[in-house]
Amino acid sequence: MTGPLPSILEPLTLLSAYAQGVFPMSPSRWSQWVDWYRPERRGVLPIADFHIGRNLRRLLRKLPYEIRIDGDFEGTMRACAERPQTWISDVLIRAYSELHRLGYAHSVEVVENGVATGGLYGVALGGAFFGESMYQRKPDRAKIALAACAFRLHERGFVLWDTQYYTDHLGTFGAQEIERAEYERRLAQALQVQTWFGDAPPVPLF
Repeated sequence: MTGPLPSILEPLTLLSAYAQGVFPMSPSRWSQWVDWYRPERRGVLPIADFHIGRNLRRLLRKLPYEIRIDGDFEGTMRACAERPQTWISDVLIRAYSELHRLGYAHSVEVVENGVATGGLYGVALGGAFFGESMYQRKPDRAKIALAACAFRLHERGFVLWDTQYYTDHLGTFGAQEIERAEYERRLAQALQVQTWFGDAPPVPLF
């Protein structure tokens, strides 16, 4: 699908929603619509205290892999959408690809022998990183991408890592569930931090 994005998914509108703790999801892979979400309870991952277990630590040391930042953003989104049920629609892929072009959306990719075997993507705004989705084509590659993302966020001085919802899987890395009011307090503080995830600052839109 080509043509202009729906006004609700134009970059400034989308980033303004994130700045208020709101994010979009499509009802299905092929939907042209989005619904907006502002959960009562929010999942957040630690950055400096991200938990790396013994098995993951061993993988990080021994596997012959390469970590790439923004090597193939759209490809990462499309890989995340390759599942029986997903909220990542073509209209969202177009919207976030535009955010990526402007320097606000980013991917972390695990590459082995020139082929991506896992990765994740999200939105960076101020000192907040909003994790969107991840995938893997080999066991534990999504975990490696998470660990690489944690290192990048810590290195760049980010202070909030939003996972939207808490899951037991994310809990093994130290994720917690917090109330909306606490999340929005942390978000307001994070938005005051001046940093960026990519190789260069994003294009100013505000």
